[in-house]
Amino acid sequence: MAYRLSINGVEHEVDVPGEMPLLWVLRNELNMVGTKFGCGVGLCGACTVHIDGQAQRSCSFPVSAVGESRVSTIEALAETETGQALQQAWLDEDVMQCGYCQAGQLMSATALLDRNPQPSARQIDAAMQGNICRCACYTRIRDAIAQVAEKKDTANV
Repeated sequence: MAYRLSINGVEHEVDVPGEMPLLWVLRNELNMVGTKFGCGVGLCGACTVHIDGQAQRSCSFPVSAVGESRVSTIEALAETETGQALQQAWLDEDVMQCGYCQAGQLMSATALLDRNPQPSARQIDAAMQGNICRCACYTRIRDAIAQVAEKKDTANV
């Protein structure tokens, strides 16, 4: 079946089965390989994208469910102020080790900060809980998110 998708502000048409996970549409049909496959059941967070600004696991989200929603992927993260700030904080805090989970981590962190610009440590932990990092960079991830939140708080004073 043919689906029209708005991804990173660009319209795409794909002819795929409706039950195909959005992840495979992105990676295999549209060659957008920044979104990673991890577990295939929505538990690890490596495949996180935004659907209308909300973090969503694309490995378990059928393309037929996208409808008129706007999809954003890691490829467009640097086009947003929050995304740019988080990418810089990731570098400042030396978050990355292997890097495999980082696209999903950044997408979840962006969704959090876009809806809650000054989250508490507990709120950061809750929002990031579904993102697994095999290298155990959780403290640095939390510190990077808090760094951006602090800068947003200072800018809004």
